[in-house]
Amino acid sequence: MAHMMDDVEFTRDVEVILIPDGDRIPVAAGARGWVTQVLGGNFTVQLTTGRLVRVSAEDADAIGRDSTEAPVATFDPDAVLTEDMIWDQLRTCYDPEIPANIVDLGLIYDCIIREAEAGTVVDIVMTLTAPGCGMGQVLADDVKAKVEALPAVKTAIVELTFDPPWDMDRMSEEARLELGMFY
Repeated sequence: MAHMMDDVEFTRDVEVILIPDGDRIPVAAGARGWVTQVLGGNFTVQLTTGRLVRVSAEDADAIGRDSTEAPVATFDPDAVLTEDMIWDQLRTCYDPEIPANIVDLGLIYDCIIREAEAGTVVDIVMTLTAPGCGMGQVLADDVKAKVEALPAVKTAIVELTFDPPWDMDRMSEEARLELGMFY
């Protein structure tokens, strides 16, 4: 995990995700800002306008950075899959505003591996720290993509729920330490 305040200038036009709204917006070449964190391969950038945006790993070059993401795996029905492998993959998913992974935040409620005719399916039930969070679909899409990058996974199905509602008691001790949340 990296926290920083490195100056960046966008070298090309790029579509980013506005935080916390979750809306896609264009940023023009020449725009400036500061990288505030690099987590899960994505970049959180505060623009000089004050807006906070997420630059995807695929667009890292637009801010002069290299993507740290592993290439997408090709489905292999003979590949080994364990629940630990899925949980490790989920730990690479981050809310762009919170420097702790979604597992340690307690956002994953369930993870079920099942066999289907077309191949292995992983069902994931997750929540968000707040029901009105505009980043919900962005996080769910990130979870889906990262789990489907495991060679043995044919499909990941991600369900967002707010029952039960998330609270800080779901956070791991590591996340509480990282975020300075002691109670």
